[in-house]
Amino acid sequence: MGSKWDIEKFTEDNDFGLWKVKMKAVLIQQKCEKALKGEGALPFTMSRAEKTELVDKAKIVIVLCLRDKVLREVPKEPTAKSMWSKFEYLYMKNSLTHWQFLKQQLYSFKMVQSKAIMEQLAEFNVILDD
Repeated sequence: MGSKWDIEKFTEDNDFGLWKVKMKAVLIQQKCEKALKGEGALPFTMSRAEKTELVDKAKIVIVLCLRDKVLREVPKEPTAKSMWSKFEYLYMKNSLTHWQFLKQQLYSFKMVQSKAIMEQLAEFNVILDD
């Protein structure tokens, strides 16, 4: 019983936040999302071989959903958890100036008659998600 999943590969140009949500869904589907917490967070009932297999599977799933340019950022990361942490560090913009910019975008957002309502709602949702 195989299952098919297809998400857009992450590049530096697409939305990391949305890719992250999709990626977590894929990892849940593949039953390896717990590997993002590290081997220490895996159940004690799992054997060492099962834990290694689960961590490797999660890493493979993530690698297959990356473009080459992004993959070059994490070639030496040994686990899915370390890869995930590095991606969050590189692509989640948590600086104070970025937060101020996002707040300004949110507070200054206005509906414009010349644009379609759905397009404007999509822009607003992107601001809220960020």
